[in-house]
Amino acid sequence: MTLFNGILLFIAAVLAGIMNSVAGGGSFISFPALIFTGVPPIPANATNTVALWPGAVASIGAYRERLPRSARVMAPLVTISVIGGVLGAVLLLHTPQTTFMHLVSYLFGIATLLFAFGKRLTQKLSHLIKSTGPPSWPTIAGIALVQLLISIYGGFFGGGIGILMLAMLEIIRMEDIHAMNGLKALLAASINGAAVVTFVAAGKVEWPQALLMIVGAIAGGYGGAHFAQKLDPRWVRAAVISVGTGMTIYFLWKY
Repeated sequence: MTLFNGILLFIAAVLAGIMNSVAGGGSFISFPALIFTGVPPIPANATNTVALWPGAVASIGAYRERLPRSARVMAPLVTISVIGGVLGAVLLLHTPQTTFMHLVSYLFGIATLLFAFGKRLTQKLSHLIKSTGPPSWPTIAGIALVQLLISIYGGFFGGGIGILMLAMLEIIRMEDIHAMNGLKALLAASINGAAVVTFVAAGKVEWPQALLMIVGAIAGGYGGAHFAQKLDPRWVRAAVISVGTGMTIYFLWKY
């Protein structure tokens, strides 16, 4: 790893940590940075997951006072997130490098569309779901199934899981956006934590790059979570969509 590559990866990790704590989409920056510096696709995805995970954990600290206190909701969602994260990571490890690289542009495209239209999705869900009060057990079972699918996708790639989880949380009528962001951060950390263990056990992590990016992601994740609560989300969303669109076009052209 050259000095230039190290600086590039560190800056990318800081920006990714900030983006993940605000609205998600940090992988739009950090994953391409690893590819640009010569890391093969699947190790790049594994290294990216390891690098961004501590930043995701750090961002939970900034939301700790806003997290829901109900174990009725949190316990099943966290458990399902861990299971799905492992399943997605195992699926990635059994995907050929060339196949995964061909999928990357489409994964970026899907994630970008989720960011672009995620707000409309959550608004439609909020109009469709009219229930009030604590969620029933059938509702919890339903969102657990949705979260399992999100978690498998998260363990495999992960771009856009933040907006998917925000949409899912609309089903249980969470209204405090900061509480939603806090729970989203906890669930994302659970998904990626399970994937991290799987990738480390499989020996797919490039540790020099990962350790450098961990430092940057923690700084960006914790600082960004505090900043996020004062920031106009429209500007953040516009930046994420712009980066995601650019990366989609690049990977479609390149691969």
